[in-house]
Amino acid sequence: MIRVAVVDDHPVFRLGMAALLDSFDGVRVVGQAASAAEARALLGLHPGAEAAPGAGPDVVLMDLDLGGGSGVDVTRELVRADPAARVLVVTMHEDDDAVVAAVRAGARGFLVKSASPAEVERAVRAVADGAMILSPSVADRAMAYVVGGRAAARVPFPQLTDREREVLDLVAAGLDNASISRRLVLSPKTVRNHVANVLAKLAVRDRSAAIVRAREEGLGTAR
Repeated sequence: MIRVAVVDDHPVFRLGMAALLDSFDGVRVVGQAASAAEARALLGLHPGAEAAPGAGPDVVLMDLDLGGGSGVDVTRELVRADPAARVLVVTMHEDDDAVVAAVRAGARGFLVKSASPAEVERAVRAVADGAMILSPSVADRAMAYVVGGRAAARVPFPQLTDREREVLDLVAAGLDNASISRRLVLSPKTVRNHVANVLAKLAVRDRSAAIVRAREEGLGTAR
């Protein structure tokens, strides 16, 4: 059973999406939220609290514009609290900045609200299975962003924060967590959390697979 939470400030869309999801075999809506505050309460995101990995819904459908709050911010907080969290952003916006912001925040998928029921089902199942998915229109824009005029500014793994990318660079260079902790003057727990975030965002099973991916992108040269 895929457990899904729906976060959207438009009641008609939210209720309609919940009904659609409940009609899919093996999918159950386990919670709904109409604002960033409600989403934080639903997902257990309280100041100082650390979510238990796997304790929340399997997939969170997240609107970007929550009327007084940002779905990007909630996504970022959720992924930081639980690196295994899987967020599927559902929005009307298809601009480049929205794509980049959602992915950098840790979203596993990006789907426009005009998507068909079949596309919604495929996206939910794919994200629940650990894949990363973009709608065709968003994929076209993302590709144009990478190969277009701003290609020179491209950084590897844009879904990672700067600190996570720095940690991955050191991991790819062969440093263990203790060495990274000393190098970056971070606590061992913080380094472990960053490594866990990296593995989740790259959708890889272990450190070795992350090293391979990182070196393919030119990381691992840190000394």
